[in-house]
Amino acid sequence: MKKIYLLFLTVIITMACSSDDDNRQNNPNLLDVNVNFTVDTSLPQFSGLNFPNDPVYIGGYGNGGIILMNTGSGYVAWDNIDPNHTRNSSCTSMQIDGLRLVCSCEGNTYDLFTGNFIEGENLQYTLYNYRVTETSQGILRVTNN
Repeated sequence: MKKIYLLFLTVIITMACSSDDDNRQNNPNLLDVNVNFTVDTSLPQFSGLNFPNDPVYIGGYGNGGIILMNTGSGYVAWDNIDPNHTRNSSCTSMQIDGLRLVCSCEGNTYDLFTGNFIEGENLQYTLYNYRVTETSQGILRVTNN
């Protein structure tokens, strides 16, 4: 019985481990870009990250820049492009509206804590998230690999 239980547990754990890139690979609206950079929260442009609920936009990374936020229990990083419509040059990023991201083209709205969509029609994909690790006091690494 122990062997069956151990086998069952191993199968469950193996199935639960999937690549973080599955969300991006299954989304035809996102480009496959590598992200790997650090943020020093002691710098003035990132000082909002020292306090919960103050999202910061960081351009030049991901598909449409990255939104980084301190949730009070950790950090989250989201790609700042609407994952539910095809990329085009006239609508490449979203706008921060309090604790939400809003697509100015279609009005699709996403929650910055969870990445889930709040408003919009025919929404299939949530925001694409990146890993955030605190490598030392006040130094955050954002990556997708």
